[in-house]
Amino acid sequence: MIIEGGRPLAGLVRVSGAKNSVLPILAATILAEGPVKLYNVPELRDVSTMAKLLEEMGAVTSSAEEYKVDASSLSSFRAPYELVKTMRASFLVLGPLLTKYGKAEVSLPGGCAIGARPVNLHIKGLEAMGAKIQVESGYVKARAPQGLKGAEIFLEIASVGATENLIMAAVFAEGKTVIHNAAEEPEITDLITFLVKMGAKISGAGTTVIEIEGVRSLRSISHSIIGDRVEAGTFLIAGAALGGEIEVQGFDPNHITVVLEKLKMSGADLEISQDSVKLGMSLSRPEPVDVETGVYPGFPTDMQAQYMVLNCIASGKSVIQERIFENRFLHVQELSRLGAVIELRGNSTAVVTGVNKLTAAQVMATDLRASSSLVIAALIAQGRTIIDRIYHIDRGYEAIEHKIRALGGVIERSS
Repeated sequence: MIIEGGRPLAGLVRVSGAKNSVLPILAATILAEGPVKLYNVPELRDVSTMAKLLEEMGAVTSSAEEYKVDASSLSSFRAPYELVKTMRASFLVLGPLLTKYGKAEVSLPGGCAIGARPVNLHIKGLEAMGAKIQVESGYVKARAPQGLKGAEIFLEIASVGATENLIMAAVFAEGKTVIHNAAEEPEITDLITFLVKMGAKISGAGTTVIEIEGVRSLRSISHSIIGDRVEAGTFLIAGAALGGEIEVQGFDPNHITVVLEKLKMSGADLEISQDSVKLGMSLSRPEPVDVETGVYPGFPTDMQAQYMVLNCIASGKSVIQERIFENRFLHVQELSRLGAVIELRGNSTAVVTGVNKLTAAQVMATDLRASSSLVIAALIAQGRTIIDRIYHIDRGYEAIEHKIRALGGVIERSS
């Protein structure tokens, strides 16, 4: 991407459907008896990858005004390395395949290079439900020929992926499954809403204890994906960094309460309604704000890189602590090329000293959220910035250059 920086952003932007919601819901379509219709599905590389994976197993997908998936008669129960290596969420087909068909063979996952994210919690939970699992040649091979049984599952870490996979696996398990220390993310609540509409019996959405009573089948339904809170936060942070007035619509502000509080501390004026936030920035430079990432409802790790950029032009020092992933400061070196002053202390703490301005340079995206932070930084920087390996951003942001241009930014994509 080629970006001419130094121009304020102003105007209205509508966020797309949540990437982290649509991917597990696409995996969950495996559980339905017939076709499922989804709305507000973003056009993302990760969505295309998940659709390709479902098609490889025998599902039929189509997208127009509605996104239709019929995964009721799969002919394969194998998720190959070639697809799973590019997107970690592909691993979420394990639970649905195992509980519906009694077998699954899923490659160990890939995705962004932001540290080890082991799948042992998924495997332990499925084994507690009676699955027989072996890891061979880079594949998780699972069997449950007599079906899964309800169980008490205690997650060592409030893992989003493990919570989702185990909820889906428990839907057809015999008896009751209770997941303790479950993750509380809104995207999990959206998955549960989808499953309950299909006929699943699940309680505890949005809490750390989720109970699932097994059922025999799930019906076909229509469902609209929630708005992407990470995209909303990204645009609000960009608005705060670039001045002007920006309104972000199409999401639930309650899903990013802690980010909105941080923005207020940075000096932003916010007007919050049911499904939108208006932001204005009266200060010439934002106030420095310390950030510590945490599990929901804490500060999202997926917005850490973007907020670091805001602190890069703040009027003082701030400390950013990453508590979720051990390798999520890959953007620091690239931000430094633009003139940011950032000191790393180990792999979990960054001390940011705000500067008056950033200056254009050629930089390289290293992962999905790092790429969006570089876009914000390039919009701030004086001159023309070129961002290489921008394919990362297409995994999680739909038509980002069109949305930025609508706000007054100068950005284009070059092949």
